[in-house]
Amino acid sequence: MAQLSADPARARRAAERSCGPCSACCTVLRVDELAKPAGRDCEHQRAEGGCGIHASRPAICRGYHCLWLQGGLDDDERPDRTGGIVDLEAVGAAVRLSIRELRPGAFDASPALQSIAERYRSQMPVRVTDTADLENPDRPFRVLLADDVEQRVAGERVEIYAGGVLRETKTLPWLERMARRVSIWRRERALRRIARGS
Repeated sequence: MAQLSADPARARRAAERSCGPCSACCTVLRVDELAKPAGRDCEHQRAEGGCGIHASRPAICRGYHCLWLQGGLDDDERPDRTGGIVDLEAVGAAVRLSIRELRPGAFDASPALQSIAERYRSQMPVRVTDTADLENPDRPFRVLLADDVEQRVAGERVEIYAGGVLRETKTLPWLERMARRVSIWRRERALRRIARGS
């Protein structure tokens, strides 16, 4: 999660905000200390919102602040209202906007998420994923770019669309394929540790 740069108006919004009934991050985040995989509801989530172990919650839960909570989105763009959690993510020296759908298809059904993506895609890539089948390394995701270009990625295959029309199909470059394979290995190793701990 990347942090926003100093901006008095954003800082004021952040200081005035609290999660309220939104507990979307309790589903989306992976919390190793609780043996909770990403994409599954936390057993400590309360039906009315909030956390049953708020006072003793793990460090990842304490430290996590979505872009809305940081004051980077409009008041009505809280994750439980839009259907997705929005973050800025550092990727090497670059930054991308990440939209993680709370349920498959939420992005296409949410004018608010689409509006957020449009505001950012000319400045940085916007990556759209869902929380279904997170253990599948070949699960598809989308990358929205400037000039109405979209990449649809599934495993190592990439389809490139321009203006909604398929223009090219290709395989990820070799360096990205290697980085992806290392990432999969690390994630599988972490999941095995979580499974042993439960």
